[in-house]
Amino acid sequence: MKVSFYGHVRQYENLKSEIDANMNEVLMSGNYVQGPMLKAFEEQSKAYFGTEYAIGVGNGTDALWLSLMALGIGPGDEVITNANTFFATAEAIWIAGAKVVLVDCLADTKCIDPAKIEAAITPKTKAIMPVHLYGQCADMPAIWDIAEKHGLDVVEDNAQGIDGAGDTFKQGDRSATVTTSFIIQKNLGCFGDGGMVFTNRADVDAKIRKLRNHGSDARNVHSFGFNSRLDDLQAGVLSAKMKHITALTDQRIALAKRYDAALKEVKTFKLPVARPGYRHVYHLYAIEVNDATKRDAMVEFLQAAGIDAKTHYSIVIHKQAGFPWGKECEIAGSLENAEHNAQTCVSLPMFPELTHEEQDYVIAKVLEWDAA
Repeated sequence: MKVSFYGHVRQYENLKSEIDANMNEVLMSGNYVQGPMLKAFEEQSKAYFGTEYAIGVGNGTDALWLSLMALGIGPGDEVITNANTFFATAEAIWIAGAKVVLVDCLADTKCIDPAKIEAAITPKTKAIMPVHLYGQCADMPAIWDIAEKHGLDVVEDNAQGIDGAGDTFKQGDRSATVTTSFIIQKNLGCFGDGGMVFTNRADVDAKIRKLRNHGSDARNVHSFGFNSRLDDLQAGVLSAKMKHITALTDQRIALAKRYDAALKEVKTFKLPVARPGYRHVYHLYAIEVNDATKRDAMVEFLQAAGIDAKTHYSIVIHKQAGFPWGKECEIAGSLENAEHNAQTCVSLPMFPELTHEEQDYVIAKVLEWDAA
């Protein structure tokens, strides 16, 4: 049996009539950039997310650095973030001109450790950028308390965590912005690149809208800006899919519970830890092998069996080739947990359209590996 890692085509087939109707509406309108479909999707998104504003941008990376620029963060400033994340998180801080300060994650959830954040704050620190890694929200109440104590902004990297929440909070409650990515492999994905910034601040909304459009908020009138706009075709795709995001997330959670139940007695690896009460949306179902020297062998075993298992963030930011590329970066304390996760993480197939038959085959092969 072959089991893929993604279910993009299946999802399109399931939602084809809705997606095609929206795309046809855009095509026939002749308005493809900052047209009515984008405006409608922004309204739909802010209503869904519960914020005052939602701004469609070119991609998730742009959403991060445009947020920093709108907050006035740049050269001479420091931004604290995860060491265990996709490269774009740190990259966005460098694009804005600020210094990256990397701190460790918690050993269980793999989300950023609030205690390590506070220890890394200096007079130059201007913002904290927590990542909702693998689909689980970081400990935002603790992070917000630290930020407010020190007068810092919070920019949440929600590229993997759309539809996630905490037991007592929702994303963005006390943050300057929440940013997300809509590239196809995300839980809410379009047919190319796309991103969005959510905010409750009118000043941030106005600045990002100008920055994304060549510094313009009126025809032929420009100040300094960029070209980072979510086009209307992608907005149409996303608008159709967003109507189903809760159901799609619920299916991910159900599949994760099936993995948990079937693999609870394994001896050679650990299952992902979901913080009690949190809505973990399982962008990835990431296990950790006990013996790092056997991680790659496990991936090869599963792939040879037709299962498209993968590794994610297997090289932490500070160990990427050529680090630090002439950019400002500081390693704040031990990054032991982040480095361990990079060396031991294996991601099993996880997407809403994964069938039980396919998942049972994955489980059988994983148990076969565990028993060997």
